Amino acid sequence: MASKKRPDSRPLPGDPALRRVLLHSMLLQRRFEEKVGEAYALGKIGGFCHLYIGQEAVSTGILSMLRPDDYVITTYRDHGQALARGMSPRSIMAELFGRVDGCSRGKGGSMHLFDRNLNFLGGHGIVGGHVPVAAGVGFAIKYRGGDQVIVCFMGESVVNTGAFHEALNMAALWKLPCIFIIENNKYGMGTAVERAAAIKDLSRRSEAYDGMHGEYVDGQDVFAVRESMERALGIARRESKPVLLEVRTYRYMGHSMSDAVSGTYRTKAELDEHLKRDPIALLAARMKEAGDPTDLDAMEQEIKAVCQDAWDFADASPEPPLESLYEDVLVETGS
Repeated sequence: MASKKRPDSRPLPGDPALRRVLLHSMLLQRRFEEKVGEAYALGKIGGFCHLYIGQEAVSTGILSMLRPDDYVITTYRDHGQALARGMSPRSIMAELFGRVDGCSRGKGGSMHLFDRNLNFLGGHGIVGGHVPVAAGVGFAIKYRGGDQVIVCFMGESVVNTGAFHEALNMAALWKLPCIFIIENNKYGMGTAVERAAAIKDLSRRSEAYDGMHGEYVDGQDVFAVRESMERALGIARRESKPVLLEVRTYRYMGHSMSDAVSGTYRTKAELDEHLKRDPIALLAARMKEAGDPTDLDAMEQEIKAVCQDAWDFADASPEPPLESLYEDVLVETGS
Protein backbone atom coordinates (compact mmCIF):
# COMPACT_ATOMS: atom_id res chain seq x y z
CA MET A 1 0.00 0.00 0.00
CA ALA A 2 1.47 3.35 -1.00
CA SER A 3 0.79 6.48 1.03
CA LYS A 4 -0.39 9.52 -0.90
CA LYS A 5 1.82 12.57 -1.02
CA ARG A 6 0.46 15.45 1.00
CA PRO A 7 1.20 19.12 0.32
CA ASP A 8 3.41 20.99 2.76
CA SER A 9 0.55 23.45 3.28
CA ARG A 10 -1.73 20.97 5.06
CA PRO A 11 -2.61 21.78 8.70
CA LEU A 12 0.37 21.32 10.99
CA PRO A 13 -0.16 18.35 13.35
CA GLY A 14 0.77 18.19 17.01
CA ASP A 15 1.04 21.01 19.51
CA PRO A 16 3.66 23.80 19.62
CA ALA A 17 5.67 22.03 22.33
CA LEU A 18 5.99 18.84 20.26
CA ARG A 19 6.86 20.78 17.12
CA ARG A 20 9.60 22.63 18.99
CA VAL A 21 11.07 19.33 20.23
CA LEU A 22 11.11 17.95 16.69
CA LEU A 23 12.67 21.09 15.26
CA HIS A 24 15.32 21.10 18.00
CA SER A 25 16.22 17.48 17.25
CA MET A 26 16.58 18.14 13.54
CA LEU A 27 18.56 21.35 14.02
CA LEU A 28 20.90 19.69 16.53
CA GLN A 29 21.68 16.98 13.99
CA ARG A 30 22.34 19.54 11.26
CA ARG A 31 24.66 21.75 13.30
CA PHE A 32 26.44 18.76 14.83
CA GLU A 33 27.15 17.30 11.40
CA GLU A 34 28.42 20.65 10.16
CA LYS A 35 30.80 20.69 13.12
CA VAL A 36 31.87 17.14 12.30
CA GLY A 37 32.66 18.18 8.73
CA GLU A 38 34.79 21.02 10.07
CA ALA A 39 36.63 18.70 12.47
CA TYR A 40 37.30 16.19 9.70
CA ALA A 41 38.77 18.90 7.46
CA LEU A 42 41.13 19.88 10.29
CA GLY A 43 42.31 16.30 10.80
CA LYS A 44 40.58 15.80 14.14
CA ILE A 45 38.66 12.82 12.74
CA GLY A 46 40.26 9.98 10.81
CA GLY A 47 38.91 7.12 8.76
CA PHE A 48 35.51 7.03 7.14
CA CYS A 49 32.88 9.65 7.89
CA HIS A 50 29.37 9.86 6.39
CA LEU A 51 27.26 12.94 7.15
CA TYR A 52 23.48 12.89 7.60
CA ILE A 53 22.74 16.44 6.39
CA GLY A 54 19.38 16.57 4.59
CA GLN A 55 17.89 13.43 6.13
CA GLU A 56 17.09 14.77 9.62
CA ALA A 57 13.31 14.42 9.26
CA VAL A 58 13.75 10.66 8.82
CA SER A 59 15.62 9.99 12.05
CA THR A 60 13.56 12.49 14.04
CA GLY A 61 10.22 11.32 12.66
CA ILE A 62 10.94 7.62 13.16
CA LEU A 63 12.68 7.70 16.52
CA SER A 64 10.36 10.23 18.14
CA MET A 65 7.63 7.58 17.95
CA LEU A 66 9.55 4.86 19.82
CA ARG A 67 9.50 3.84 23.47
CA PRO A 68 12.75 3.80 25.49
CA ASP A 69 12.71 -0.01 25.56
CA ASP A 70 12.46 -0.39 21.78
CA TYR A 71 15.61 -1.24 19.81
CA VAL A 72 17.40 0.60 17.00
CA ILE A 73 20.04 -0.67 14.61
CA THR A 74 21.49 1.15 11.65
CA THR A 75 24.20 1.38 9.06
CA TYR A 76 27.30 3.58 8.94
CA ARG A 77 25.51 6.94 8.40
CA ASP A 78 24.57 6.88 12.07
CA HIS A 79 25.40 10.22 13.74
CA GLY A 80 21.98 11.76 13.22
CA GLN A 81 20.11 8.69 14.39
CA ALA A 82 22.28 8.44 17.50
CA LEU A 83 21.49 12.05 18.38
CA ALA A 84 17.78 11.58 17.67
CA ARG A 85 17.76 8.55 19.96
CA GLY A 86 19.19 10.67 22.76
CA MET A 87 22.87 9.83 22.73
CA SER A 88 25.10 12.52 24.22
CA PRO A 89 26.76 14.83 21.67
CA ARG A 90 29.86 14.64 23.85
CA SER A 91 30.09 10.85 23.68
CA ILE A 92 29.51 10.86 19.91
CA MET A 93 32.09 13.54 19.17
CA ALA A 94 34.63 11.87 21.45
CA GLU A 95 34.08 8.63 19.54
CA LEU A 96 34.61 10.42 16.25
CA PHE A 97 37.85 11.86 17.64
CA GLY A 98 38.92 8.32 18.70
CA ARG A 99 39.04 9.15 22.41
CA VAL A 100 38.39 7.05 25.54
CA ASP A 101 35.28 9.01 26.50
CA GLY A 102 33.59 8.04 23.25
CA CYS A 103 30.52 5.81 23.29
CA SER A 104 32.64 2.90 22.00
CA ARG A 105 35.71 3.98 23.99
CA GLY A 106 37.33 5.41 20.90
CA LYS A 107 37.57 2.06 19.14
CA GLY A 108 34.59 2.29 16.81
CA GLY A 109 34.76 5.70 15.22
CA SER A 110 32.15 7.24 12.96
CA MET A 111 30.56 4.02 11.73
CA HIS A 112 30.24 2.19 15.05
CA LEU A 113 28.21 4.21 17.54
CA PHE A 114 26.62 2.10 20.29
CA ASP A 115 24.73 2.81 23.50
CA ARG A 116 23.24 -0.18 25.31
CA ASN A 117 21.42 2.08 27.77
CA LEU A 118 19.42 3.49 24.87
CA ASN A 119 19.08 0.12 23.08
CA PHE A 120 21.04 1.69 20.23
CA LEU A 121 22.75 -1.32 18.67
CA GLY A 122 25.00 0.42 16.13
CA GLY A 123 26.37 1.64 13.63
CA HIS A 124 27.51 -1.16 11.22
CA GLY A 125 30.05 -0.72 8.44
CA ILE A 126 29.15 -3.67 6.18
CA VAL A 127 26.41 -2.73 3.71
CA GLY A 128 23.35 -4.81 4.61
CA GLY A 129 25.20 -6.87 7.20
CA HIS A 130 23.10 -5.52 10.07
CA VAL A 131 19.70 -6.43 8.55
CA PRO A 132 19.86 -10.11 9.61
CA VAL A 133 20.96 -8.91 13.06
CA ALA A 134 17.72 -6.91 13.23
CA ALA A 135 15.75 -10.06 12.43
CA GLY A 136 17.62 -11.78 15.26
CA VAL A 137 16.67 -9.01 17.68
CA GLY A 138 13.06 -9.36 16.54
CA PHE A 139 13.25 -13.09 17.23
CA ALA A 140 14.66 -12.42 20.71
CA ILE A 141 11.83 -9.99 21.49
CA LYS A 142 9.22 -12.55 20.45
CA TYR A 143 10.99 -15.42 22.23
CA ARG A 144 10.99 -13.45 25.49
CA GLY A 145 7.33 -12.50 25.11
CA GLY A 146 7.96 -8.74 24.93
CA ASP A 147 6.08 -6.10 22.97
CA GLN A 148 9.07 -4.03 21.88
CA VAL A 149 9.98 -3.46 18.24
CA ILE A 150 13.33 -3.31 16.46
CA VAL A 151 13.78 -0.49 13.94
CA CYS A 152 16.36 -1.20 11.26
CA PHE A 153 17.60 1.72 9.16
CA MET A 154 19.32 1.06 5.83
CA GLY A 155 20.21 2.84 2.61
CA GLU A 156 18.41 2.05 -0.64
CA SER A 157 21.39 0.12 -2.05
CA VAL A 158 20.89 -2.51 0.67
CA VAL A 159 17.68 -3.78 -0.97
CA ASN A 160 19.75 -5.41 -3.71
CA THR A 161 21.81 -7.55 -1.33
CA GLY A 162 21.15 -11.14 -0.37
CA ALA A 163 21.18 -10.36 3.35
CA PHE A 164 18.18 -8.05 2.88
CA HIS A 165 16.06 -10.74 1.24
CA GLU A 166 17.05 -13.44 3.69
CA ALA A 167 16.28 -11.26 6.69
CA LEU A 168 12.90 -10.05 5.41
CA ASN A 169 11.93 -13.59 4.43
CA MET A 170 12.74 -14.83 7.93
CA ALA A 171 10.95 -11.91 9.60
CA ALA A 172 7.82 -12.57 7.55
CA LEU A 173 7.96 -16.34 8.04
CA TRP A 174 8.35 -16.12 11.82
CA LYS A 175 6.20 -12.97 12.20
CA LEU A 176 8.80 -10.84 13.93
CA PRO A 177 8.25 -7.26 15.23
CA CYS A 178 10.76 -5.67 12.85
CA ILE A 179 10.31 -2.30 11.14
CA PHE A 180 12.68 -2.07 8.20
CA ILE A 181 13.36 1.53 7.14
CA ILE A 182 14.80 2.19 3.67
CA GLU A 183 16.31 5.68 3.68
CA ASN A 184 16.13 6.27 -0.05
CA ASN A 185 18.42 9.26 -0.57
CA LYS A 186 18.56 8.42 -4.28
CA TYR A 187 22.23 7.43 -4.49
CA GLY A 188 24.17 4.35 -3.38
CA MET A 189 27.58 6.01 -3.21
CA GLY A 190 27.58 7.57 -6.71
CA THR A 191 25.06 5.26 -8.40
CA ALA A 192 21.49 6.50 -8.87
CA VAL A 193 18.86 4.07 -7.62
CA GLU A 194 17.27 3.98 -11.09
CA ARG A 195 20.46 2.45 -12.46
CA ALA A 196 20.66 -0.26 -9.80
CA ALA A 197 17.11 -1.37 -8.91
CA ALA A 198 14.81 -3.13 -11.35
CA ILE A 199 11.83 -2.06 -9.20
CA LYS A 200 11.88 1.72 -8.76
CA ASP A 201 9.20 1.74 -6.04
CA LEU A 202 11.31 0.09 -3.35
CA SER A 203 8.40 -0.22 -0.93
CA ARG A 204 7.00 -2.88 -3.28
CA ARG A 205 9.78 -5.22 -2.16
CA SER A 206 7.43 -6.10 0.70
CA GLU A 207 5.09 -7.85 -1.75
CA ALA A 208 7.53 -10.75 -2.02
CA TYR A 209 6.91 -11.73 1.60
CA ASP A 210 3.24 -12.76 1.72
CA GLY A 211 1.31 -9.96 3.28
CA MET A 212 4.14 -7.83 4.66
CA HIS A 213 2.94 -4.25 4.87
CA GLY A 214 4.93 -1.79 2.79
CA GLU A 215 4.53 1.89 1.96
CA TYR A 216 6.52 4.93 0.93
CA VAL A 217 6.51 8.32 2.58
CA ASP A 218 7.85 11.82 1.96
CA GLY A 219 11.03 11.86 4.05
CA GLN A 220 11.34 15.65 4.03
CA ASP A 221 8.12 16.06 6.03
CA VAL A 222 8.74 15.02 9.64
CA PHE A 223 5.02 14.69 10.38
CA ALA A 224 4.38 12.51 7.33
CA VAL A 225 7.19 10.27 8.59
CA ARG A 226 5.62 10.14 12.06
CA GLU A 227 2.22 9.20 10.61
CA SER A 228 3.74 6.40 8.56
CA MET A 229 5.65 5.19 11.60
CA GLU A 230 2.48 5.20 13.68
CA ARG A 231 0.89 2.78 11.21
CA ALA A 232 4.01 0.62 11.23
CA LEU A 233 4.06 0.46 15.02
CA GLY A 234 0.43 -0.62 15.09
CA ILE A 235 1.32 -3.62 12.94
CA ALA A 236 4.70 -4.53 14.45
CA ARG A 237 3.87 -4.01 18.12
CA ARG A 238 0.27 -5.23 18.30
CA GLU A 239 0.35 -7.93 15.62
CA SER A 240 4.04 -8.92 15.79
CA LYS A 241 4.45 -8.60 12.04
CA PRO A 242 7.28 -6.97 10.06
CA VAL A 243 6.82 -3.74 8.09
CA LEU A 244 8.84 -2.19 5.27
CA LEU A 245 8.88 1.62 4.95
CA GLU A 246 10.59 3.42 2.11
CA VAL A 247 11.32 6.96 3.26
CA ARG A 248 12.20 9.13 0.28
CA THR A 249 14.77 11.72 1.25
CA TYR A 250 17.92 13.37 -0.09
CA ARG A 251 21.43 13.88 1.23
CA TYR A 252 22.85 17.33 0.68
CA MET A 253 26.46 16.27 1.15
CA GLY A 254 28.42 13.63 -0.70
CA HIS A 255 28.35 9.95 0.12
CA SER A 256 31.29 10.43 2.48
CA MET A 257 34.07 12.92 3.07
CA SER A 258 35.81 11.54 -0.02
CA ASP A 259 33.18 13.32 -2.17
CA ALA A 260 32.21 15.89 0.42
CA VAL A 261 29.77 17.93 -1.67
CA SER A 262 28.30 16.16 -4.68
CA GLY A 263 31.01 14.47 -6.68
CA THR A 264 30.51 14.14 -10.45
CA TYR A 265 27.39 11.99 -10.38
CA ARG A 266 24.78 14.72 -9.82
CA THR A 267 24.36 18.27 -11.00
CA LYS A 268 24.24 21.48 -9.00
CA ALA A 269 20.80 22.12 -10.47
CA GLU A 270 19.54 18.84 -9.01
CA LEU A 271 20.97 19.64 -5.59
CA ASP A 272 19.50 23.15 -5.67
CA GLU A 273 16.07 21.75 -6.51
CA HIS A 274 16.13 19.41 -3.53
CA LEU A 275 17.37 22.19 -1.25
CA LYS A 276 14.01 23.87 -1.80
CA ARG A 277 12.53 21.16 0.43
CA ASP A 278 15.06 21.27 3.24
CA PRO A 279 13.21 19.45 6.06
CA ILE A 280 14.33 21.91 8.72
CA ALA A 281 13.38 24.98 6.70
CA LEU A 282 10.01 23.41 5.84
CA LEU A 283 9.12 22.75 9.48
CA ALA A 284 10.37 26.13 10.67
CA ALA A 285 8.32 27.93 7.99
CA ARG A 286 5.17 26.01 8.83
CA MET A 287 5.66 26.67 12.55
CA LYS A 288 5.98 30.37 11.81
CA GLU A 289 2.78 30.30 9.75
CA ALA A 290 1.02 28.52 12.61
CA GLY A 291 2.13 31.24 15.02
CA ASP A 292 4.26 28.97 17.20
CA PRO A 293 6.26 30.89 19.85
CA THR A 294 9.67 29.68 18.67
CA ASP A 295 12.77 31.84 19.04
CA LEU A 296 14.94 30.27 16.35
CA ASP A 297 17.90 32.54 17.05
CA ALA A 298 17.98 31.42 20.68
CA MET A 299 17.64 27.78 19.64
CA GLU A 300 20.48 28.19 17.15
CA GLN A 301 22.77 29.72 19.77
CA GLU A 302 21.98 27.03 22.33
CA ILE A 303 22.62 24.23 19.83
CA LYS A 304 25.84 25.78 18.56
CA ALA A 305 27.06 25.98 22.17
CA VAL A 306 26.23 22.29 22.67
CA CYS A 307 28.18 21.35 19.53
CA GLN A 308 31.19 23.44 20.54
CA ASP A 309 31.07 21.90 24.00
CA ALA A 310 31.10 18.42 22.40
CA TRP A 311 34.17 19.41 20.35
CA ASP A 312 35.99 20.78 23.40
CA PHE A 313 35.11 17.69 25.45
CA ALA A 314 36.36 15.37 22.71
CA ASP A 315 39.55 17.35 22.24
CA ALA A 316 40.32 17.15 25.97
CA SER A 317 39.60 13.42 26.22
CA PRO A 318 42.72 11.20 26.15
CA GLU A 319 43.44 8.67 23.43
CA PRO A 320 42.97 5.00 24.37
CA PRO A 321 46.10 3.46 25.95
CA LEU A 322 48.00 0.90 23.90
CA GLU A 323 46.99 -1.95 26.22
CA SER A 324 43.33 -1.38 25.29
CA LEU A 325 44.16 -3.15 22.00
CA TYR A 326 43.87 -6.41 23.94
CA GLU A 327 40.63 -5.55 25.74
CA ASP A 328 37.14 -6.58 24.59
CA VAL A 329 38.58 -9.16 22.20
CA LEU A 330 37.64 -12.38 23.98
CA VAL A 331 35.02 -13.13 26.63
CA GLU A 332 35.68 -15.77 29.28
CA THR A 333 32.46 -17.76 29.52
CA GLY A 334 33.67 -20.54 31.81
CA SER A 335 33.58 -24.29 31.20
